[in-house]
Amino acid sequence: MRFGPVPIDEAEGAVLAHATTAGEKRFRKAHRLSRQDIEALKAAGVDEVVAAVLAADDLGEDVAAAKIASAMRHRNVEVKPAATGRVNLHAEASGVFTVDAAMIDAINAVDPAITIATLAQHAPVEKGQMVATVKIIPFAVAASLVDSVVRICAGREIFAVNAYRPVTVGVIQTVLPGVKPSVLDKTLRVTEARLARFGGRLTAERRTPHEVAPVAAAATQLARDNDMVVIFGASAMSDFADVVPAAIERAGGIVIRAGMPVDPGNLLVLGTLDGKRIVGAPGCARSPKENGFDWVLDRLVAGLEVTAGDIAGMGVGGLLMEIPTRPQPREPAPQPAKSALKVDIVLLAAGRSSRMGGPNKLLALFDGEPLVRRTAGRALGSKAAATVVVTGHQRERVRSALGGLGVTFADNPNFADGLASSLKAGIAKVAPDAAGALIVLGDMPGVSSGDLDSLIDAFRSSDGRSVVRASHQGKRGNPVLLPRSLFAAVAQLEGDTGARHLVEAEGLDVIDVEIGQGASIDVDTREALEGAGGVLQD
Repeated sequence: MRFGPVPIDEAEGAVLAHATTAGEKRFRKAHRLSRQDIEALKAAGVDEVVAAVLAADDLGEDVAAAKIASAMRHRNVEVKPAATGRVNLHAEASGVFTVDAAMIDAINAVDPAITIATLAQHAPVEKGQMVATVKIIPFAVAASLVDSVVRICAGREIFAVNAYRPVTVGVIQTVLPGVKPSVLDKTLRVTEARLARFGGRLTAERRTPHEVAPVAAAATQLARDNDMVVIFGASAMSDFADVVPAAIERAGGIVIRAGMPVDPGNLLVLGTLDGKRIVGAPGCARSPKENGFDWVLDRLVAGLEVTAGDIAGMGVGGLLMEIPTRPQPREPAPQPAKSALKVDIVLLAAGRSSRMGGPNKLLALFDGEPLVRRTAGRALGSKAAATVVVTGHQRERVRSALGGLGVTFADNPNFADGLASSLKAGIAKVAPDAAGALIVLGDMPGVSSGDLDSLIDAFRSSDGRSVVRASHQGKRGNPVLLPRSLFAAVAQLEGDTGARHLVEAEGLDVIDVEIGQGASIDVDTREALEGAGGVLQD
């Protein structure tokens, strides 16, 4: 192929390098000039064009790209039509992408004119997602180069989408004194959500003492009826002979690997039992955030073999995140001593309950107690140093409902202006030595004192520098804990703007703390309130 300025009389069949205008007619880039096009350009006074002139053995960019793509062997991949020298390839199913890196490297080494790019090895993909693209750089390429690539593609699979299978999973959770049932329940919810991505199903759970024999017995039973068994230990694995790996072996299984170079996820255990995979989940798998457990689970559900060598090779790229709620490697965890950072709660109780059509939702009875009193009581039962209640609409009734409780009141006469006015009124009452303010909505009956403590603990672990936000199954919710560094920004809010705006606008680190369904349940409507167990009072 020859590229550059071409006299117009020699340009028939050439490919335009740039869009060119002839009178009112415009020829796009990469247009192949015909005899009629030449005449039109000459009539418009064009005597030269910048173009590519193909040699007899050249293939146009689309033809070359299509020929290469059609020579490839792959699974669960759809090949799109060639356009502008490119062929895109998309996943026909959700699954895990695998690729022969040596073949890709060999193709890209043939000539810079021919390129292929793919997703990373073992990348999770959704149906319809692009997984690879073939691109011819110039307007044409020698047929001999394309033939070289076709020969590389012959004989073996170049890449594949290994489709997820709808596996059944049995879960074992070990129990030690002090382990809260709510933690175990939350772990089940998170696990079910993980499996839902694959169409998988959690069929059974066994809760056992944190001892080898009962765990081994439960694993034997669950492996008989499921495709996979996952064990959540009440205590993290601290030795290769610890409870989870020892229980796998006691049950007659084999431990393939204990420990992995992925953080979070270091303490994973992988084994087999009666031909089924059994996974000792690291503690981070109780959270919906990506961790090493996801890497192994994705591959197993996609039907891929995971060996000890595979896990050993996960170190590069295995440092997934460093989060304030986890201490730095080999550093002692922060101790909640007497010098722990002080946090005040701002409880917002000034709203008009406009969607209720009249009654004040904060005065609705839950188990015979007004909702606002129930919420304030949980705030007072937390680790917060003080609770500030912002009142506005029906302030005297709200204050009366809180009679006898040790709260501080902040009156907001501008409550009708929107949420921002209540935030400002509450923050103004926070103690000068408080490092942060935990913003609690008065209409969230599912948030407990323990949930509030989890948010406060995470804030203290971040040295008071991060926003801490409650979440449910990975979705942001309430309450939200704001560090003192944001107090000045709160004073600038107007209208119905709340803490979410600050979180998104100020660019601070955000810690999401999974507290369960309580983070997403508020009672804005009669239906929601009654569904949560409340009784409205006129």
